[in-house]
Amino acid sequence: MKTKLMLFATALALLVTTAASAQSVSVKANVPFSFIVNRVTLPAGEYLVESVDNQGKALRFGNRNSNAKDLVLANSCDAVKPATQTKLIFHRYGDRYFLKRIWVAGNSAGHELLTSPRETEVAKDFSMQEVVLTLARR
Repeated sequence: MKTKLMLFATALALLVTTAASAQSVSVKANVPFSFIVNRVTLPAGEYLVESVDNQGKALRFGNRNSNAKDLVLANSCDAVKPATQTKLIFHRYGDRYFLKRIWVAGNSAGHELLTSPRETEVAKDFSMQEVVLTLARR
C-alpha cells in the first residue's frame, strides 16, 4: 500500500511539473509594427517574451532596442494538435495591431490575452484581420 501511494505521488508530481513547464514561454521576435498589449502601445522592434511565473500566466515583454518593458496576464488556451511553430497572433483593425495569442512550438497549450476595452472600441469601426508572426525559440 505504501509503495502504491508513493508511486501515485511521484506520478502526480511529474504530471504537475510537465504541465507547468509546458506553459512557460521564452521567445524572441522582431515585430515590424507597433502593437497594443492591454492598455499599452509598444513600438516596433525586437522583443523578448518570457514567463514570469511557473504557470505562464504572467508574461514580460521587453523591447531589446528601447529597454521598454510591459507585464501582462494571459489565460491559457488549448489546441487539438501541438503548435508546429512558435508564433504571435495579432488582431489587426485598420493600422492598429492587438496581440491576442502566443503559441510555442510543440505545445498544445497556448497563451491568450484578454480583449481590451480599446480593442472592443476599435472593432466597432474596422473589420478584424488575423496577422500571424512566426518566431524563433530562444
